[in-house]
Amino acid sequence: MIAPSKQAFVPFLSVANMMRLVHAIGVEQVMIDLAAEIEADFRRWPLFDKTPRVASHSDVGVIELMPTSDGETYGFKYVNGHPSNTKRGLQTVTAFGLLADVATGYPLLLSEMTILTALRTAATSAMAAKWLAPKGATTMALIGNGAQAEFQALAFKAVCGITEVRLYDIDPAATTKCATNLAGRWLQVVRCDTAEKAILGADIITTVTADKQYATILTDNMVGAGVHINAVGGDCPGKTELHKDILTRSAVFVEYPPQTRIEGEIQQMDPNFPVTELWQVIAGTAAGRTDARDITLFDSVGFAIEDFSALRYVHGKLAALGLAEQLDMIADPDDPRDLFGMLMRAA
Repeated sequence: MIAPSKQAFVPFLSVANMMRLVHAIGVEQVMIDLAAEIEADFRRWPLFDKTPRVASHSDVGVIELMPTSDGETYGFKYVNGHPSNTKRGLQTVTAFGLLADVATGYPLLLSEMTILTALRTAATSAMAAKWLAPKGATTMALIGNGAQAEFQALAFKAVCGITEVRLYDIDPAATTKCATNLAGRWLQVVRCDTAEKAILGADIITTVTADKQYATILTDNMVGAGVHINAVGGDCPGKTELHKDILTRSAVFVEYPPQTRIEGEIQQMDPNFPVTELWQVIAGTAAGRTDARDITLFDSVGFAIEDFSALRYVHGKLAALGLAEQLDMIADPDDPRDLFGMLMRAA
């Protein structure tokens, strides 16, 4: 349990200090730590409040709130997704998050989550692959080389032991950016000029594209037996990456079905299309990969419990690293009943 501060100040983790935290720990170690935190919370999944994220959609993007609680600590994330932002020199995704004490309602941490969301998304992908991918997987195809790509590559290296990443993007400049950023990271990086070439020989296929539309990044004939697909980019209504025939051949694993059926790849399927909740595999109550020739598919849309895990992780690191700033956010009158008096005395 996290104890709330008796002060009027709330710990705040800025973008600058989030970057300092990652550098102090090491980006790959952060991925390993986050994957372990998320896995631990998946093991206690039934304890959490769960609801599909509250989304406000427009024709250019989406703004969402993602809340959850384990009964002792409450957390939420504000996040947007605006694919056309890059044309304006802006991020596709921005986010911030908050932890609060359930017993008092007092906030415990306000944190940037644009960087943290990128880290936790990749860590969740790698954590799922640890349970679902073929044994001994060493090669990953990475389709979509934008802002999330390097995080995915390094998470799979750190958590799953991937040694080769095969890159493809419709924008060659994105692939150049990704390859440059991964240089010197002890990964064999192969640039490919088609998705088909990237997939050739890959044990794991990750799709992480940004366009807000029904898209067919992977067609059925591109996917052979014995692979694991990590479908990340399809994460809102009307946005998918995989041809539906791939789903019918795959064992599909999801975070929270009521949310994934609206936002994930399975929005293309009948409402009764069978899926397995990933937490059940981790808890040992459902099977994951059962045969070497299985196609396993993690239909990842991102769920609030993963953000909760990430916020608790960084909160636990702040004291030792000395990175928290203090925000004067909470009114703190001498007499809790005399808020008006405190206001008037401030004149």
